[in-house]
Formats: sequence, C-alpha cells, structure tokens
Amino acid sequence: MAVRVQSEPFDPGAELSGFAQDRTDIGAVVSFTGLVRDDAGTLDRMEIEHYPGMTEKAITAIVDEAVQRWSLADALVIHRHGPLAPGEIIMMVAAAAKHRVAAFEAAEFLMDYLKSRAPFWKKEFQRDGSTDWVDAKVDDEDALKRWSD
Repeated sequence: MAVRVQSEPFDPGAELSGFAQDRTDIGAVVSFTGLVRDDAGTLDRMEIEHYPGMTEKAITAIVDEAVQRWSLADALVIHRHGPLAPGEIIMMVAAAAKHRVAAFEAAEFLMDYLKSRAPFWKKEFQRDGSTDWVDAKVDDEDALKRWSD
C-alpha cells in the first residue's frame, strides 16, 4: 500500500506497471487517473493546498479501510499539490484484488472519498484574474453516501 502527496508530475503508466509487476496473487487491477479540467476554457491554473502529515494520515486511513473492506492485495493513491495547469495529471488511484468487482468498487470508494473528504483545498485562477475556491459538489457528496454502512 502506498500513499503519496507530491508536487512533482508522475507517469501513470509507469506507476501502474510498477504497481502490478510480478504479481501472481491478483486477478484484477483497476486504476483511475484524474486531470485538471477546464470546463469553460478560461482556467489559467488550479492551486491545491494541503497540510503535510495530516493529509497523508487521512488518506492512509481511508486506504486502510478499502484494503480491509474489499480484501485488497494492494492499493495506491498519488495526489499532487501546488499549481497545476489544465490538462495536467492531478491524481491517481489503483486497487489490486483477486477479482474485478472488488477492485472496481474499492477504486470507486477511494475516488469518492478523495473528491469529498480528503483534506485538500483547491483554488481556481482564471485568465481574467478572478479566483474562486472549489467547493464539494452535491453529486460527489451523494456518491460518498452509498458507501455508508
């Protein structure tokens, strides 16, 4: 299991290859890679802030929950911080399990958590100079509710 919060870019293909390399105990790896989206075509950059230590601890706790809940063989979360341009890779999750259903569900659970509860603060900077903090979306909150016991 690995959780990395970093400012540096990463190669999701290389990360996924390393994650699954030499694994004979699994039948499925599911991954998701997120990009900085510019819906209106006006975004200059997004800046992501976090509290070192606290962020990693919170994400590790949810990864531990996913590993237990779906009997994962392994899990990976990488999330970037700092300034990011539209189209840049912002994050990645991967879940490895004996069967695909567990891997898919665990990856979705991790994504839903990261979108709604991970302690990151995102601010969008538009080309016209305006700024706006990014709030959690109702759809993201609703998606997270489906995992409640």
